[in-house]
Amino acid sequence: MFLVAGQESYAQCAMCRGSVESSMGNGRNNVGIGLNTGIVYLFVMPYLIVAVIGYLWYRNSRKIRQEREFISARIKQAYPS
Repeated sequence: MFLVAGQESYAQCAMCRGSVESSMGNGRNNVGIGLNTGIVYLFVMPYLIVAVIGYLWYRNSRKIRQEREFISARIKQAYPS
């Protein structure tokens, strides 16, 4: 998608920069702060998604391991050596 819309994204960056520069020149920080907050959200989201998937994978593997240990203990109890 980014390869197709590459020109538009560059144009938007120039427009955002111009908007922030003009608002900073007028003494207003709202546009710059909002833009920086949006950038932080975009930056953090992929890491947050990977962390959630990793946690769910860890929790699932731990649960499966506990089930295997329980079954192994039951088998050893049923068939003592």
